[in-house]
Amino acid sequence: MKAAVVLKKGEMPKYVANFAEPIVQNENELLISVKASAVKNLDRMQASGKHYSTQDEVFAAKVVGGDGVGVLVDGTRVYGIGVSGMIAEKAVVEKKRTVRLPENIDDATAAALPNAVMGSALALRFRAGLQKGETVLINGATGVTGKIAVQIAKHYGAKKVIATGRNEQSLNELLSLGADEIISLKQDDEAFITRLKTLQQQNPIDVVIDYLWGKSAELILSALKGNGGFSHHTRYVTVGGMMSDSITLSSSILRSTDIQLSGSGLGTWRPEEIKLLITEILPEMFQLAADGKLEIETVNIPLKNIENAWEMNIDGGKRLVVLI
Repeated sequence: MKAAVVLKKGEMPKYVANFAEPIVQNENELLISVKASAVKNLDRMQASGKHYSTQDEVFAAKVVGGDGVGVLVDGTRVYGIGVSGMIAEKAVVEKKRTVRLPENIDDATAAALPNAVMGSALALRFRAGLQKGETVLINGATGVTGKIAVQIAKHYGAKKVIATGRNEQSLNELLSLGADEIISLKQDDEAFITRLKTLQQQNPIDVVIDYLWGKSAELILSALKGNGGFSHHTRYVTVGGMMSDSITLSSSILRSTDIQLSGSGLGTWRPEEIKLLITEILPEMFQLAADGKLEIETVNIPLKNIENAWEMNIDGGKRLVVLI
């Protein structure tokens, strides 16, 4: 079969025309003819062996791609999480981790949406425990997952959504996707902190979903810092470290502020949360997208172009999708 394969550890995937097809091993697995698979930062890091989930992995030539959209043997069109790599003509998926797709959603959108939903809905619903009427700050909202987070926060009932980002054009586009306030990360630190403090005084921030971490997180935490009196309770959830994987955190911030720090990602999700993702959250989000109520932009390429596109820098919060 045709597939995108990492042949040597640390190398980019290659287009291979005759890679062995995966074999179903038990009754809990299904063979799928893949039609589309999105390329995420997670896929790139896992393929390179740099992601924490692959640190104990014994390397062998492997197909890349963690999930995708395709057709089962009985003709059912589904999204599935792969047992084998998904950027290939054939793949094996877990039966319990498939979602039947609405008829009016295209393959590229259906392939691109789930990772962004995992990185936003799970953080908002389970780690932050977002309640209707609350105020949410999305740090790094101009990326793919950040854009989805803005829309899902509003769908889940957020009264106000504040979005930060570095891409000015994408930041302004967020106003049409549900953001109520936008703050550029390109301004100087003092101006950023002053603006955020003003918004905090006007409408205290209940939830922060952070895709950047690094210096931007330090600035946000400084803006939220209390002054010794009673402070508003804020649930701060880190989902990514696109700016930096580490920060300098003053003990005085935690001692002066009613703030709860947590993370959302592989290793933090509970089995019951993943079950709800498959049975409730993803079906709802697929239907919203099919109805035009949830937007995600894609850049689509054929499988044979994977080598040129793997590290393609796509601006404006769009997802790269491989069509097969």
